[in-house]
Amino acid sequence: MTQPRSLAPIVYVIAFVSGAVLMGFEMLGSRYLFPYFGGGIGTWASLISTVLCALAIGYFAGSAIVDRYPSPRAIGAAILVAALWLALVPATADAIMQGILDHIGVGPAATLAASTALLLVPLSLLGTFSPIAVSLLTRSAQEAGRVAGRVYGVSTIGNVAGTLLTTFILIPSIGSRNITYIFAAMLAACAALLFMAPARQPPES
Repeated sequence: MTQPRSLAPIVYVIAFVSGAVLMGFEMLGSRYLFPYFGGGIGTWASLISTVLCALAIGYFAGSAIVDRYPSPRAIGAAILVAALWLALVPATADAIMQGILDHIGVGPAATLAASTALLLVPLSLLGTFSPIAVSLLTRSAQEAGRVAGRVYGVSTIGNVAGTLLTTFILIPSIGSRNITYIFAAMLAACAALLFMAPARQPPES
């Protein structure tokens, strides 16, 4: 039994795109923090730690969501909220960074607070993608490991592409705020694809 339109190509494309946006936005985070907290190793430690915490939250949340709402629309909703968050960042980031600087100052607490305010919510939402995607594509216990490897592998390739493209091409060419809007539009397009996607892969009989 097969579906007229397979869910797998959509999921793998979105795994790549969301992975690219995730790491691309981490690189942009350094540009938003730099004018207020500098670009030293402490800033980067805060950014990396926040990204890893966000992914852990997303993975745990995704594994809980998939038991109750095993649907592409569940991922689509999470990605859409992440897109809306990113769309608000260019207009609000300066006020938030200045507020943190005024109330906390500089140092580890300030850079962690700034990184958390900027990155934690959207990247946690993107982190829900992989566990839900694996569940949607898995038709039997025997193929669970293969599907998980593919989803996380494609997402990691997207991470690499997003890091390099953002750092060496996009930031020098069009600036951080314009890139943020582009990332938001890319995520919104991914969410639209998921809302239109078939329900899930059919189980093997």
